[in-house]
Amino acid sequence: MTKKNAVKKVLVLLGSPRKKGNSAILAERIAKGAKSVGASVETLYIHGMKIAPCKSCYACQKPNSKGCSINDDMQTVYKKLRQSDAWVIASPVYWFTMSAQTKLWMDRSFALLPYAKEAFADKRIAIAMSYGDSDPFRSGCVNALRTFQDAYGYVEACIVGMVYGSAMDAGEIANNKSLMKEAEELGKRLVSG
Repeated sequence: MTKKNAVKKVLVLLGSPRKKGNSAILAERIAKGAKSVGASVETLYIHGMKIAPCKSCYACQKPNSKGCSINDDMQTVYKKLRQSDAWVIASPVYWFTMSAQTKLWMDRSFALLPYAKEAFADKRIAIAMSYGDSDPFRSGCVNALRTFQDAYGYVEACIVGMVYGSAMDAGEIANNKSLMKEAEELGKRLVSG
């Protein structure tokens, strides 16, 4: 990311069971903005991957560790997370916080802590969330946003911005034109700084 005009790699992580859900639409719009300023974008659909929960074995934290001991799709995800310059994390709000799929991925990212400098420090992150209630506090969206802020502050990553909005039915969020524009602008900032 230090080279001027270098094409940045953006990894989009979709944490919803709906491939075309509201949080996915927000993430897609962020990706559109990133592509418009020269980034390459890859999208991973977390719900469709085989990712087991962390088993708290701490193998990933031991000296000379080779990483997480669980051999599943996260092994591929780890590589992509480390190789990308920026992440877009998209999740609906489920029961007052992020989806289980998103939380599962975040928990397993614990294995990257020994590589924090390479994996997290200076990583640029955009967050996209959707929720059914009309209020981001009452819906629990703010709980999830705070979790992202705390986690990525701890590992010295940079949350460039967050977009979130209310929508219940799949695809409904696309009707919020100002939010769509905000998401696209976030994608540009994610890449351009």
